[in-house]
Amino acid sequence: MLQAALESKFVSLSTAKNLNLDDDSAASKGTIGTLNAALKGGINEPTFLVWAARDPFGAPLQRTQIIKGWLEDGEHREKVFDVSCSDGLSIDPETYRCPNNGAIVDLDSCSISSNKGAVELKAFWKDPDFKADQEAFYYTRVLENPVCRWSTWDSVREGVKPRSDIPATIQERAWSSPIWFKLDN
Repeated sequence: MLQAALESKFVSLSTAKNLNLDDDSAASKGTIGTLNAALKGGINEPTFLVWAARDPFGAPLQRTQIIKGWLEDGEHREKVFDVSCSDGLSIDPETYRCPNNGAIVDLDSCSISSNKGAVELKAFWKDPDFKADQEAFYYTRVLENPVCRWSTWDSVREGVKPRSDIPATIQERAWSSPIWFKLDN
């Protein structure tokens, strides 16, 4: 079970310029649940600080993400943006996704890659599709490297092949509460 410490903060542009991601005090600045357009103080777009730490009993972290949701022509839309990647990998600027970090699971023993993933991931992020006239919500999510599903662990203990009708591995996740961008009424 993933119990990562996950911080999702809105940070004003002036605060973001003065924060150092190597300084642990950065996580205590700027928590907010609803960001009203009138409160944005001339900022063209909000800046988010996403910071996740590994559960000491879980798998290493693979990536952090921000999920954005909004209404467009009466239809609910969502888009997933990878915000930080493990293992020094870079986000693809066209797809906004991290490449696979190469973490593997040995299905004979359920052991996982010991040299892939991160203990901590953190990054500042701005919505590349931000529209000041569009209400939206944002929440963060962190994904661990893959691990064996409970049924695969049972198979290993019993010395039988894992079930073929379900995936042998899963990817544990944790997520934050949303931050809402609301228009002035």
